[in-house]
Amino acid sequence: MKNLEGVNAIVLAAGVGSRLDPLTSQVPKPLVPIANVPVMEHIIRLLKKHQIKNIHANLHYMPEKIVEYFGDGSQLGVNLQFKYEPQLSGDAGGVRACRQLLMGGTFVVLMGDLLTDADLTRIVREHKEKKAIASIAVKQMPQEELNRFGVVVTDNQGFIKGFQEKPDAKDALSDRVSTGIYVLEPEVFHHMPAMGEYGFGRQLFPELIEKGLPVLGIDVEGYWSDVGTIEQYRQANFDAARRRVNLGLPDAKAYRQNGKLTVGERSVIEYGCDIDGSLVMGTNSRLGAGSVVMGNVVVGDNCVIEPGTVLKDCVIWSNSIVRSGAYVEHSVICSGSVVPNETKHFEVNYVSAQAEEEMQAA
Repeated sequence: MKNLEGVNAIVLAAGVGSRLDPLTSQVPKPLVPIANVPVMEHIIRLLKKHQIKNIHANLHYMPEKIVEYFGDGSQLGVNLQFKYEPQLSGDAGGVRACRQLLMGGTFVVLMGDLLTDADLTRIVREHKEKKAIASIAVKQMPQEELNRFGVVVTDNQGFIKGFQEKPDAKDALSDRVSTGIYVLEPEVFHHMPAMGEYGFGRQLFPELIEKGLPVLGIDVEGYWSDVGTIEQYRQANFDAARRRVNLGLPDAKAYRQNGKLTVGERSVIEYGCDIDGSLVMGTNSRLGAGSVVMGNVVVGDNCVIEPGTVLKDCVIWSNSIVRSGAYVEHSVICSGSVVPNETKHFEVNYVSAQAEEEMQAA
């Protein structure tokens, strides 16, 4: 299989994202930005890169914001269709809701809160070569992190023989976890109940294995991260800034001293700034004179970072102001916030109501 033309995909974008609150009080989880681009857009761009252009998504929480942002997908060069779920029915249930759109052949499922540069072409090719009814892309993880994931146990040919849901490290039978990337044949719908909540990890995949059907585990090469918590979200942004994940970010070498740097159109880094790390700046933003950037920092569009500020390992969403002398570390500053001068911030910020008015005056 040279390319994936004709293969469909579905992005599961219905979740509420409560573990990302307060970020998801502003936007649905698929729209939280990684390096100033919504995580779901990164997924769509990856699908298009592998010639998957017929994409579906199930919606539930803030559906209008997702539809408004993506439209029909034509601006990204894909055909995007949405299916609204008035009541959540589990991850496999969300795919089942789009059954009529996916019956034409092999399709790819991706969770809407993951960041990856996985080789989807290789994954689908291996799925087809081994004639699996379902394949799970798996990733090797450090032992201390296994209790956060569903662990996958395979035989020496890669076929899955069992699962463990978030086991203690000492009890784990494998160091490979499910990534939330699946390749399925439409025959799986014959093994799903017609209604009710239904999941992949706890129900569909174990039931397929119990019936003796071939379910394959395929190792993911390259970067993969779940973006389901504040800490994981922050780390995914830092990884993007450092280019640990291939998102195609340009590098503005003229400005940087160490690390990597991306500067959007009409953005300015003023005289005397000390950039000792990696920085991603969106469009029409300003880093004020004498400011210091350390570690990994992402600054959104239309932001004003006033002179003499210190930014360290933080993410600042669009339309925000950081006043002179402020120190921001390990924070996610939500859109439209104002960080007062001479203050220190070390945690997630809520929206500041005065931001829009102050941005207009800045």
